[in-house]
Amino acid sequence: MAAIEIITKEDLLAFKAELLSELRLLIRPQQTEERQWLKSKEVRTMLNISSGTLQNLRITGRLNYTKIGGTLFYKHSEIKRLLDAGKENL
Repeated sequence: MAAIEIITKEDLLAFKAELLSELRLLIRPQQTEERQWLKSKEVRTMLNISSGTLQNLRITGRLNYTKIGGTLFYKHSEIKRLLDAGKENL
């Protein structure tokens, strides 16, 4: 004979929290790819470059950016353009 298990409201709330947490982890990578604007730190991490190298890319005009307040933003398409230009120079 099968044992009967009782599911409490707390069990359901714990399950909900765990499910939402796992869904957020699955959705998060897609959100970063779809974001149009990235901050300097994200660009440095993506390209594996230093802040000085990123500054040189801005100064030389190789990477366009937008400054709002004290924060620099870079279009995802601009970073892709920069990477594609590097492929052509190989």
